[in-house]
Amino acid sequence: MTFETKMNDYAHNNIPFIFILSYDMKESIIIPLDQAKAHNILYKVNEKTNYPVQPGDQKTGKKQKVITKMTPVSFDDYKIAFDTLHKEFVNGNTFLTNLTCKTKIESELTIQEIFTHAKAPYKLLVDDTFVLFSPETFIKTDNGYMYTYPMKGTIEADIPDAAKILENDEKEFAEHITVVDLLRNDLGIVSDRVEVTRFRYIVPVFNPGKPLLQTVSEIKGKISESYINRPGSLIAKLLPAGSITGAPKKKTVEIISRIENYTRGFYTGVFGIWENGVIDSAVMIRFIEAEGSDLYYKSGGGITVYSNAESEYKELLHKIYVPVY
Repeated sequence: MTFETKMNDYAHNNIPFIFILSYDMKESIIIPLDQAKAHNILYKVNEKTNYPVQPGDQKTGKKQKVITKMTPVSFDDYKIAFDTLHKEFVNGNTFLTNLTCKTKIESELTIQEIFTHAKAPYKLLVDDTFVLFSPETFIKTDNGYMYTYPMKGTIEADIPDAAKILENDEKEFAEHITVVDLLRNDLGIVSDRVEVTRFRYIVPVFNPGKPLLQTVSEIKGKISESYINRPGSLIAKLLPAGSITGAPKKKTVEIISRIENYTRGFYTGVFGIWENGVIDSAVMIRFIEAEGSDLYYKSGGGITVYSNAESEYKELLHKIYVPVY
């Protein structure tokens, strides 16, 4: 049974469920919500969670360090991928590509402790295999409408006039408007009367090392009748998420598969819950995965023809963090 069919069947029978879908849609976990904990899955989707927060959960001990060491891809290796990608821009094959890498990290915390302490609207722990703490909504539905909130454009918040610099940055504007247009078109596949209801507003993103600012937009559409109460079919039409692929999506996905030298797996897939006809879901970013006894943090950023390799590499490193107080 495909993930699409399974999700539609649960919805048809009014069974609340959690869904976890890999980037390439070849792997999926879809189970009733009340069975998640029994399957070693802990989640937080905004205010809904199966792991009640206790006082002090989001504070680590003074001697505990979340990331004690990281070994990222070298700049030289990153630049090889960056330069290869730049040729694709010159040839007109892509206008925006989300280039990602994985970084080996060391931590004094276990994966479950990272889940416990991290602060984010969306959190997920799957069987001590991977953990994520995402700030980015994939889609939400409410009263027959669907919403998405692409986050593109980042700057360190402590830079003087950071918000103004971000607003006026040509590269960040190009990246943002491209992904907004892409997701507006994606929503148009499964909904009507699609509109950008808020464009490029700035939000803080908690980072204990260097606080960040990001630009976000809100896009809204009325769900088409053929997709009402068919969450599997609706989400299948939208994957992979445009914010972590690029534009045009199909060609850019092909480029990513050639340039990135690792398998994303569940990273940059989507997860969420369906309950009483309502979907709330996230893009699976801010992601740590266990490979044997080693931990890897997967991160990346959007690249356009205006991008600078040094700046993008620096942004990739800034995104390697766990948001704890």
